[in-house]
Amino acid sequence: MTITKLIPLAVLTAVFSGPVLAEEFDLDALIKAAQAEEGINVVDSTGKIVDMAESFSKKYGVKAVGTKSKATAQLESVVREAQSGNVQGDVVMISDVPAAMGQLLPEGFASSWVPPDLAGDIDPKAQNPLLVVSSPNVLTYNTTLYKECPIKNLWDLTDPEWKGKLAMQDPLGKPSYTDWFNQMRSHADDKVAAAYEAKYGKKLETDAPSATEAFVTALAANGPLLTDSDSAAADAVAANGQTEPFVGLVSAAKFRDNEDGKLTLGLCNGVDPFIGFLNSTVGLIVKGTNSPNAAKLFIHYAMTGEGIAPQGEDGKISSNRTVQLPADEPSGISKHLGEVLAYDPSTGMDDWDSRQDWQDIWRLSYSK
Repeated sequence: MTITKLIPLAVLTAVFSGPVLAEEFDLDALIKAAQAEEGINVVDSTGKIVDMAESFSKKYGVKAVGTKSKATAQLESVVREAQSGNVQGDVVMISDVPAAMGQLLPEGFASSWVPPDLAGDIDPKAQNPLLVVSSPNVLTYNTTLYKECPIKNLWDLTDPEWKGKLAMQDPLGKPSYTDWFNQMRSHADDKVAAAYEAKYGKKLETDAPSATEAFVTALAANGPLLTDSDSAAADAVAANGQTEPFVGLVSAAKFRDNEDGKLTLGLCNGVDPFIGFLNSTVGLIVKGTNSPNAAKLFIHYAMTGEGIAPQGEDGKISSNRTVQLPADEPSGISKHLGEVLAYDPSTGMDDWDSRQDWQDIWRLSYSK
C-alpha cells in the first residue's frame, strides 16, 4: 500500500489544490503586516541563503536570519519542532521535493504558498507545491582532453567503452538520482526508448517493465565511479592534471571552479534525449510560525530576480519565467535548458514511494 492511499482525500485536496488562480493581492499591506511581526529564520541547503536573508532584511526592514542545513536535517527539525510546539524555522527551502510532499505537507507540518501577483509568471507545474528554484545536474567533460563532449547519447554510458568512466554521486545516498530515474520513467520513458533505437538502429527489447529501468540496470552494470559529493565527481572529470577520460554528472554550480583554474569542465550538449536533470527546491512556510506575513514576504522575495540572484550565480533556475540567469553564469546552461529533464512534482509522491525500488535495482545491478 502506498503512502498516497493512506492520506485522506480531503487532506490531499487541501495540500495539493493546483496552481494559484489570480486574486487580489496587496504587496504593500503584506510588507506592513510583516514589519509588525518578529523576525524569521530561513533555512536552505545552500549557504547563499545567508546573503538572501541579509538582503531581504535591508530591503524590507524585517529581520531574517539565513541558515544552511541539509534537506534531511530540515525535515527532521520541522517535524520535531511542530510536534513540540517550539517552532524555530519559519521558512524552509528543501531540496528534496518528494520527501517534503511525503512527510511535511500531508501532515500539515508546513504549507505551500504561491504569491498571487507572481502566479502568472511561475510555471504552473512549479506551483503545486511551490518550487522556488531548480539546480541543473548535467553531463560534463574535460575540455583539456576533449574538443567536444564525447557522449552523444545517454545509452553511450552503458557501452563497454565507458565502463567505470562515469563519475556521479551514489544513488544509494543521493535521492535526487533515484528521483531522476523515476521522473524519466514517469514522463519521458518513450524518449529513453527512442534514444536507444537512434543509437543502435533497432527497437529496445527488454524484460524490464520500462525503457528507463533497462537503462538504469545497464548503467549500474557498467560500474560508474560513485562519489559522496559533486566536488569529488567534478574532480575526477576535470581537476588540474587529470589524464583519465572521465565524463561526469554534476551540479552546474561546480563550473564556478573553472574561473579560478581548479577545474576545466565543459558542458555536454546535444546528448539524446537529455543532458541531465533538474533537482528542485520547494519553499514552505512552517506551521506555527509567529511571523506568517514575514514568511510569506520572504517567499515572495525569493520568487523575484532580486531575491534569488545569489543562487542564480550558481546556475540555479528560478521557477519565475521572467527571471534570467546572469549573463556571466559559468556553465552556460541557460542556452540548453530545453535539453534538461525538468522536475514535475505531479508525480512527486510516486518518486517518494518508489525510492527503495530504484535503490534495489541499482544495488542488485551495480558491478565494477
